[in-house]
Amino acid sequence: MIAPNQLSDPTVRAFVAAVNAGDPNAFRAVLTEGATMSDDGSDRDVAQWAEKEIFASDGHMDIETESDGGRALVVNYRNDTWGEMRTKWRFTVTGDGRISRFETGQA
Repeated sequence: MIAPNQLSDPTVRAFVAAVNAGDPNAFRAVLTEGATMSDDGSDRDVAQWAEKEIFASDGHMDIETESDGGRALVVNYRNDTWGEMRTKWRFTVTGDGRISRFETGQA
């Protein structure tokens, strides 16, 4: 496992820290206005998805591997709704260090 504070990309590191801390304000701060996301190939509303899949269900990311300069992760993700699952995450980071899109799904 990779400790979140050891992730290569500082923006992705902030995203993971916000998820693991259950901090919706820090989560929103790392995203651009109008950020988009998909889950298992289907686009979702970021705010609704995050509330359900992360914050209301105690979501947590344990990082297995990173690639693409730290912008692609394989994660053991767990929450109170679905339990634990191996997932992949890919992040699009803007020049000002915020996430404009992330994609997740089963690995």
